[in-house]
Amino acid sequence: MTAGEWAELRALVSGRDVSAAVATRARIVVWWAEGRRKKEIAALAGVSRPTVDLWLSRYDADGVAGLLDRGRGAGREQVPASVRARILALTRTSPPAATGLSHWSSRQMAAFIHRSEGVYVSHHYVAKLWRDNDLSPHRQGTFKLSKDPEFAEKVTDIVGLYLDPPGGAVVLSVDEKTQVQALDRTQPLLPISFAATEKRTHDYVRHGTTNLFAALNVTTGQVYGECRPTRDGKSFLAFLKKAVKPHRGKDIHVVLDNLSTHTTPDVQAWLEKNPHVTFHFTPVGSSWINQIETWFGIITRQAIRRGTFGSIKVLISQIRAYIEHWNTNSEPFTWTATADEILAKVQLVQTNIKKLVDNNAK
Repeated sequence: MTAGEWAELRALVSGRDVSAAVATRARIVVWWAEGRRKKEIAALAGVSRPTVDLWLSRYDADGVAGLLDRGRGAGREQVPASVRARILALTRTSPPAATGLSHWSSRQMAAFIHRSEGVYVSHHYVAKLWRDNDLSPHRQGTFKLSKDPEFAEKVTDIVGLYLDPPGGAVVLSVDEKTQVQALDRTQPLLPISFAATEKRTHDYVRHGTTNLFAALNVTTGQVYGECRPTRDGKSFLAFLKKAVKPHRGKDIHVVLDNLSTHTTPDVQAWLEKNPHVTFHFTPVGSSWINQIETWFGIITRQAIRRGTFGSIKVLISQIRAYIEHWNTNSEPFTWTATADEILAKVQLVQTNIKKLVDNNAK
């Protein structure tokens, strides 16, 4: 068994979004690969000897896809196992850029499968498949695969800061939320419980936008934020100087995206004069690893998305008030995933997609 196959199986055994049944099947294969007898495996897994033979044969024939649940009770809708496996793999990734989607819905997934595979599946089937595998892509961020050649190194570096920060050092998670709109709503949002035939719209007056710069102290959960009219290297550097000032005398590690505004000549010159500040860039296309993104999601849901702001000044005042309130009871986010676990899941998704692509090309 190759290292990649071991990583796939470990991801199934320990994955939080993997059902207990699938995890047990993966353990059966792992135990068999370790040289255990089938009788012993059956006892350890709490299944019959024929069941052990079943899952070993399915893994031998189809790899990880063979361990996944096959649709039952789906009426006349029969979906090939390879298509089912691709739906599950795609669900754990961000939609392709060409789709213009921020996340998958059951209807969009069904339409994408029809276009890319030439196989019809109903959105009801997709929704049931998600329920059976405890997946909710519309409620949580999906896993975006990065093409960054230094992906593994960057993940290991940043996760190491989260799980075991250097003694006495400060870790700041920094980014900008651009074009935050000041909307003065003249008609409230229709409630979600309205019938599907109702058009969920709202009328509003747009008073402009601002850019929210924020730095999250990974250890304390405290947030320092500023609203600025422009988002450029000059604005970023001015914000950064204020964000690190309270931590003078300490080593400061800054987690941020590798954007052009973060790497201007002025920023580079400032870093050379301040060697106690070190930048740690997230992998390309992997903003999910930057903890400030979680905080941006919280402030958007709780204070911005449904707010009514008569002017930019009102919006900025609301953001400042929210940050002040947050800091009175701030708690750090708990990061639990190790670098090895993240890389194993990425490898699992990459391997499954590659297998599906190879199978479709035959």
